[in-house]
Amino acid sequence: MPSGKLQVLLVSAKGLHDTDFLTNMDPYVTIACRTQEQKSNVASGQGSSPEWNETFVFSVTSDEESELVIKIKDSDVGSDDDIVGEAKIPLEPLFLARSIPPTPYNVVINDEFCGEVKVGLEFIPEETHEHGHRYGHEHGHEHGHHQEERNFGGWKESSY
Repeated sequence: MPSGKLQVLLVSAKGLHDTDFLTNMDPYVTIACRTQEQKSNVASGQGSSPEWNETFVFSVTSDEESELVIKIKDSDVGSDDDIVGEAKIPLEPLFLARSIPPTPYNVVINDEFCGEVKVGLEFIPEETHEHGHRYGHEHGHEHGHHQEERNFGGWKESSY
């Protein structure tokens, strides 16, 4: 089963319900894929239309039923961070398409629509063979893939 890197481009959000009454909220995002979780920077004072433009990389195995869970939270000093809403993105279409350009996904809280978050996704398959995994090709340089196929051509058939 193919495994590889999932690259998540967190672009921006809009139409969020501002949880702070007196000042603009300071939104940030946690992105979870199975057991891995990463956190964005805080978009200080950007309120209901924050922009992040950050990229996160997760290791994934595409035979697992997986989805990306994006939670938008408001960073509050001195109290627990409020959850503004969350978006769930199924990864099945990505494994087939390999790349999905930045797309707005609905953000919901308690089953109510409360804005959208714009996310781009890319899946970079990892070629594996018995001498260890291929690392360091995070950007999926095309020539790297072809090189590998030439070197190990015919290997897959004989290694059953």
